[in-house]
Amino acid sequence: MSLNFLNVFRSRRSVKEYLPKKVSNQVLSRILEAAKWAPSAHNAQPWRFIVIQDSATKQKLAKAMAGSWGKDMSKNGVPKEQRKSLIKASVERFENAPIIIIVCLTMEGMDEYPDEQRKKVEYFMAVQSVAAAIENMLLAAYGEGLGSCWFCAPLFCQDVVRKVLEIPQNVDPQALITLGYPADEPNPPPRKALEEIVHQDRWRYTT
Repeated sequence: MSLNFLNVFRSRRSVKEYLPKKVSNQVLSRILEAAKWAPSAHNAQPWRFIVIQDSATKQKLAKAMAGSWGKDMSKNGVPKEQRKSLIKASVERFENAPIIIIVCLTMEGMDEYPDEQRKKVEYFMAVQSVAAAIENMLLAAYGEGLGSCWFCAPLFCQDVVRKVLEIPQNVDPQALITLGYPADEPNPPPRKALEEIVHQDRWRYTT
């Protein structure tokens, strides 16, 4: 691996604040094309992408998801004023993103089994495939000079996302990706040393 290529991984950041600058359709198409070329189990390509640029749709989705999150926070005992502050920031973050992409999973093309264990494994294989497509998308966005951020929030309110975007029941919302030209440059987050995460030949416990 060339040093320049490794630097792409090291320098990409999760960006949550964007400039009010339009992303061209050509740039967006190249990013989606990169996602399409991710590896997938059985080459089933179990990903589907919903691209949202309409302000009203972004607002409707952001508020619906925030409402669901607010209920969860209430169950967790988060104080009312703190909930209001977090919800307001969440709605504004998604409303202000130039582009939102809802990444979905479909089992169409995946193998079918009669037993629950293999069905479960096949679903996990689809999840891993979708995650690979998301990673391609994030790296392609960075290569185009854009910022991006991967949110897993739809997993906590799939029915809400389905209702707002009219997604079929057999398609699962998995992630929300924001895209746009970055308004900030986040500092690099810490990474664990290789010695902490790599095991040679077998698992070795560390103290």
